[in-house]
Amino acid sequence: AFLWAQLEEAESITARYLKLWDIYHEAFELLEQSGHLRRPIVPSDCKQQGHMYYLLLKNIKDRTLFIEYMEHKGINCVFHYVPLHSSLAGKKYGRINGNMEVTNGVSNRLVRLPLWLGMDQAKVIEEVITYFS
Repeated sequence: AFLWAQLEEAESITARYLKLWDIYHEAFELLEQSGHLRRPIVPSDCKQQGHMYYLLLKNIKDRTLFIEYMEHKGINCVFHYVPLHSSLAGKKYGRINGNMEVTNGVSNRLVRLPLWLGMDQAKVIEEVITYFS
């Protein structure tokens, strides 16, 4: 029953998430132009759900320092994922072809910003901009 209620409101919920996503995207445009970070790219022929917003920083050190700064400000930012080939199951069952340089590089640079309905997004934006200023 709980899930059904969410499904009935799926379009409305998705629209609210997309609005939060768009606010982040616009807020960080100048930081991207100045070379501090890279924002997500959504190809023009694709439609996204706005379920997460990430930033790509320069390297793992920058990402770690950024996450620590945001945590100190009371904002929980996390790295996104461990690449499958690096996971326990990936090492045990998987195979890779090549050095996975791009995957590893993106994994080391990617940080997720909070994105949930009812959040204080203005505070997150303010602290991200302050960090890079």
